[in-house]
Amino acid sequence: MAKGMKFPGMGGGMGNMQGMLQKVQKMQAEMAKVQEDLQNRNFEGSAGGGAVVAIVSGKKELVEVKLNPSAVDPEDVEMLQDLIVAAVNDAMRIIDETTEAEMGKVTGGMNLPGMF
Repeated sequence: MAKGMKFPGMGGGMGNMQGMLQKVQKMQAEMAKVQEDLQNRNFEGSAGGGAVVAIVSGKKELVEVKLNPSAVDPEDVEMLQDLIVAAVNDAMRIIDETTEAEMGKVTGGMNLPGMF
């Protein structure tokens, strides 16, 4: 190969490659910071018009369940169980949506599979 030959699509040599690597490293550091911040937050999901509230950490661990006394009917335990499951699932959905939105700010909307 001739000295100084450029490959199509490579954008001008090693200087651009180094700049791109620095941008990727910066993005990775920002993503790690966002992930850490999200893991330290709590997210609230609810069901039954707020009759059941589930508090879930950003690590997706159930932290607390709050029950409105009106949701507790000894004759219908099954409904209460369903409301608890729905509230936890709502909190998990909120975590996923928040994570996607926050990471999208860092990545400029690029979808990077497996990154978060």
